Amino acid sequence: MVANRGEIAVRVIRACKEMNIATVAVYSELDRNALHVRLADEAYALGGQTAAESYLNTEAILEIIQRADVDGVHPGYGFLSENADFARAITTQQVAFIGPNPEAIEIMGDKISARQAAERAGVAGVPGTTDLITKPEQVLAFGAEHGYPVAIKAAYGGGGRGMKVVAKAEEAANAISSAQREALNYFGRDEIYIERYLPKPRHVEVQVLADEHGNCVYLGTRDCSAQRRHQKLIEEAPAAGIDPNIITAMGQAAVQVAQSCNYVNAGTVEFLYEDGEFYYLEMNTRLQVEHPATELITGVDLVEQQIRVASGQPLPFTQQDIQITGHAIEVRINAEDPAEGAFLPSPGQIIKLCPPSGYGTRWDGGYEAGDEINQYYDNLVGKLICWGKDRPTAIARTLRALNELEIKGVATTIAADIAILSHPDFAGLNHSTKWVEDTLDLTGVKAELSATDTVPDTEPLIERNVNVEVNGQRYGIKMWVPAAPTSTATPSTTGGVKGAQQQTGSGRASASTSSGDVTVPMQGTIVKVMVAQGDSVEVGDPIVVLEAMKMENNVCTEKAGTIVEIKVATGDSVGAGDVVAIVQ
Repeated sequence: MVANRGEIAVRVIRACKEMNIATVAVYSELDRNALHVRLADEAYALGGQTAAESYLNTEAILEIIQRADVDGVHPGYGFLSENADFARAITTQQVAFIGPNPEAIEIMGDKISARQAAERAGVAGVPGTTDLITKPEQVLAFGAEHGYPVAIKAAYGGGGRGMKVVAKAEEAANAISSAQREALNYFGRDEIYIERYLPKPRHVEVQVLADEHGNCVYLGTRDCSAQRRHQKLIEEAPAAGIDPNIITAMGQAAVQVAQSCNYVNAGTVEFLYEDGEFYYLEMNTRLQVEHPATELITGVDLVEQQIRVASGQPLPFTQQDIQITGHAIEVRINAEDPAEGAFLPSPGQIIKLCPPSGYGTRWDGGYEAGDEINQYYDNLVGKLICWGKDRPTAIARTLRALNELEIKGVATTIAADIAILSHPDFAGLNHSTKWVEDTLDLTGVKAELSATDTVPDTEPLIERNVNVEVNGQRYGIKMWVPAAPTSTATPSTTGGVKGAQQQTGSGRASASTSSGDVTVPMQGTIVKVMVAQGDSVEVGDPIVVLEAMKMENNVCTEKAGTIVEIKVATGDSVGAGDVVAIVQ
């Protein structure tokens, strides 16, 4: 079973097919015809729409494991991939968890105990707390001692989710509540901690692979410094421009950290590198989004090795066997409008998707034309990975491929990716984790959706429950069929009335400075209202916090004045262009 969705579920299913392993997919109501469902040998419904109702529903997944007679579970990344309770529940059923043991997940999944484990292994981390924080006063005390900015981070997560940077004391309270909401939504837990935020580091990580026979190797490094909102945009392997002795020391440190918790399977140890020094950041006890970059420079299929290790096989190579060849660059293609640096999620239907091809060019996608990018899930459309004999060749090949890549129906980050790869700072390795947000000029870089990019009219589908007989046995079947053309409501066979599901498009909207209407730029859910009727606001003040595709976005006013009406409340769902408040 692949207990996930999207690109990573597709990646694992394809690896299993190559190994002649039958696959089981799980899906939410919104993913019932998704690519990973179409590719799997069997597929089972989880029910629900949101992640909490579906892919985080442990009880439903465990029940399907029994029904489908599954003997192994690959969790992918995100969702339950770093949930020790989930891993333990699977292994209790005598089913293999294709990842580390629950004890290692607990040690490294809790970022505080992970820091302590690294310190015991002799690997120093970024200065930070070893206690969970719950109050702004704890942030203020840390900031007074170490200075600002400081980073609030999810204790049981990674990938930048639930991470907020506090630049000054008065931001602490909002940052804590926002970090907790994101962490709870994405990882199911809201514990947070704090650490020093380095001003201009490079984000360098080491891929490790260990088996249950005591063998542990590292497969080179990756540089993931091109980020926005602590989410990686572009990754490359290996990390370039760093002294080889430091690279070796970093790799050895990663192995020490993994061995300190008896780690088995694939994992990634992350470091921050600045001014010739590196600091342990965290360990991700799962397969990383950017693993293909490592595969292209080492020739190692990491998913295959994960499955073999989980089957009890020893690694087929030693550290001396690992050879790094050439350079690889991975570009995450997200359904977001770069919007001159705002990076606004763009849910909707993909009406055209033409991946590039050619020498050294790979596309790992989770969608095809006709599929839907939904607001409830991560907005990664796919990953473009290009290999070259050296870094300049890899950059040139990736730019060529990006210009060939064609996606219509949703806005994407392609234009921003081209801007990053074309910039002399990137070519000269003068970028850091804050470079995209603080230095890169994205003026004029935005998605321009033409009339031909809009979603064509499609007949809405409704849910119908019918009874059928197969070889004399009666079954209740749930079906999605076209709605009656003259009505948006159709009687069901059970006597109720099922409303037609309405198609929702994607689009952009902004607050009108003339009318004072504050509108949301995308479909999403209001998670916080920042103002009250009668409040005075200035241009740029946040009015509401909108969650879309598991990211929080401040919706701000473009007009100074007084709030005369608030049209939404916490928990309301809104569509692109909806008015949430009026300023006069």
